[in-house]
Amino acid sequence: MIIPWQDLEKETLANIVEAVILREGTDYGFEELSLESKKKNLLAKIYQGSAVIVWSELHESIDIRDSMEFMK
Repeated sequence: MIIPWQDLEKETLANIVEAVILREGTDYGFEELSLESKKKNLLAKIYQGSAVIVWSELHESIDIRDSMEFMK
């Protein structure tokens, strides 16, 4: 189930974004980004609609997914 980000409190949205980023682990790309940079980037994707917040009733978990991949 997609949870509209507009329905969430600002602090709740920030906590979800941070939890998802921290759950992903370390990024060993060309440039290591700070947690704040990662949060800003992910929030921008959510606001633009290229990422969606998804609640899984089966797993009782929340995640942020690429909207195009999720819609397939």
